[in-house]
Amino acid sequence: MVSDPVIDSGASAPRLDVPALAPSAGSAPLAPRKRSVGSQLWRYRTLYLMAIPGILYFLVFKYVPMGGLIISFQDYKPFLGILNSPWVGFEHFVRLFTENTFTMLLRNTLILSILLMVISFPVPIILALLLNELRSKWFQRSVQTIIYIPHFMSWVIVVSIFYVMLTIDGGAINNVVQQLGFEPIGFLTDPEWLRPMYVFQHIWRTAGWGTIVYLAALTAIDMNLYEAAEIDGANRWRQTWHITLPAIRATIIVLFILSIGDFLELGFEHMFLLLNSLNREVGEIFDTYVYTAGIQNGQLSFATAVGLFKGLVGLILVMIANSLAKKFGEEGVY
Repeated sequence: MVSDPVIDSGASAPRLDVPALAPSAGSAPLAPRKRSVGSQLWRYRTLYLMAIPGILYFLVFKYVPMGGLIISFQDYKPFLGILNSPWVGFEHFVRLFTENTFTMLLRNTLILSILLMVISFPVPIILALLLNELRSKWFQRSVQTIIYIPHFMSWVIVVSIFYVMLTIDGGAINNVVQQLGFEPIGFLTDPEWLRPMYVFQHIWRTAGWGTIVYLAALTAIDMNLYEAAEIDGANRWRQTWHITLPAIRATIIVLFILSIGDFLELGFEHMFLLLNSLNREVGEIFDTYVYTAGIQNGQLSFATAVGLFKGLVGLILVMIANSLAKKFGEEGVY
């Protein structure tokens, strides 16, 4: 007969982990403790300190100047100031929509914007996909560095480089054309060449820099998906179409929505440097017209009305694009 073991009362009993009792059906769940605004600011103080320069930039250069939009409803006189200038209501907007130049400005701006949206916007995506396929990291970084360089050049330098290459008087391209027995081409003066040259210069300067966001999005893709697709017999094209593009679709949509906000905002400097008396009919856009009316002719109120019109159109387009993105199941911008 085996006796029961003697339990030492002095020894510590083993500790049993008792699971927490789940709340009963009738009891309300415990609400998480809310932190005050001050505690939240102090907790993330480092991040907020890093954000201060960006916040100050937008406040000083973006939001504060919006107060000057009020002069678009005035006959602004600099010596009278904003407070004492007479009000004219929507007179400047009526003038904008009824002038003969409005049709030309809208046509030229829309054509260039659509060309940039259709041709220039997909180029960074294609470049990022091609760079992602490179196996040699050294070669990949070298290509990235080369295509990033034009971004750090001002439009003055970019247009000057193309001027030296394309001018009729000793340009490198026209020298080759003449040596082949053809007449020199007026790239800089022929209206038919203005839009292709504008789009090509825009792609050359911005496409490389635009790949940064897409390359960052590509690094977040799970490599196991490619391995599984390869086992199933999918080639590189099918892997790109069924894995890579769906994985960066959200990034593409967000950047597309943001680019739509600048649909009528093509930039003053680039087009201004390409304009001359021979191609002005196809190159005059809202940005250059604002400079001509506001700075050269001193019509500050009218120029502000044109700028306000562009901003409102961009805001409406962003809201429509964001709503459509959410309707089709995407996150959108806000």
